[in-house]
Amino acid sequence: MPPQKIETGHQDTVHDVAMDYYGKRIASASSDTTIKIAGVSNNTHQHLATLSAHQGPVWQVAWAHPKFGSLLASCSYDGRVIIWKEGNQNEWSQAHVFEDHKSSVNSIAWAPHELGLCLACGSSDGNISVFTARADGGWDTSRIDQAHPVGVTSVSWAPSTAPGALVGSGLLDPVQKLCSGGCDNTVKVWKLYNGIWKMDCFPALQMHTDWVRDVAWAPNLGLPKSTIASASQDGKVIIWTVAKEGDQWEGKVLHDFNTPVWRVSWSLTGNILAVADGNNNVTLWKEAVDGEWQQLVCFPSTMCLVGLLHFL
Repeated sequence: MPPQKIETGHQDTVHDVAMDYYGKRIASASSDTTIKIAGVSNNTHQHLATLSAHQGPVWQVAWAHPKFGSLLASCSYDGRVIIWKEGNQNEWSQAHVFEDHKSSVNSIAWAPHELGLCLACGSSDGNISVFTARADGGWDTSRIDQAHPVGVTSVSWAPSTAPGALVGSGLLDPVQKLCSGGCDNTVKVWKLYNGIWKMDCFPALQMHTDWVRDVAWAPNLGLPKSTIASASQDGKVIIWTVAKEGDQWEGKVLHDFNTPVWRVSWSLTGNILAVADGNNNVTLWKEAVDGEWQQLVCFPSTMCLVGLLHFL
């Protein structure tokens, strides 16, 4: 697919872009406090809508799975998380506004659709909130208080398929786990036990020497190993793996980019990792048979464009 330059129409820095499930629309988040939605096809793009309600920079946007309708979540420096719903084509309204956090909400992530309509949010107040839609249209809230006391920078859900499900026997209940990164330089794994979120890695995963800017849990397609990538202000990307439930996570440096690393994003098959770094490059990496990670390609970009690689 040839590269396509998309004029978003934003008046300030673009912090995030997210492509919808079908690869037909792109949502972008900006410091100009707005979200822009553009339609893309072949080599053309078209502005479809501008969503305005936040009162500060919008850090991230995330499309819900289409089985729940046309929904988009956004989070902002203003401390709010907004769920946007499309009624008539390209006509969006605020379906719900969450104001649980007392500081900037830096990251949002929808759970795998098998778990229902469920959104995790990480905030500078140190807390992670998880909002789950009920059948009556309301929302239930669970929290991980002081997940990273000096601030949560990123959240990412585990695949809903339990590790090893494809090579084991019998059906397993969906897994409800997520990972987070924070300003305390650590990555943490959380699991829902009887409605309560508890830390599922001891100790916290500590190899970074500066803020963890992003975390991404790889799709595992039911294979035994679980994998998380973390990107840090220290310039390194670390690949964390655990062979089976209850084992210790092990970390391995993918590469030292010698510049802050902003975003990491896995392909749908979980075997290619996209990395966006402070030199405005996006690189693609793949694990070789011997376990070493090899760079496949590098092209100049901006940190937000790694969001486009979710559909690889």
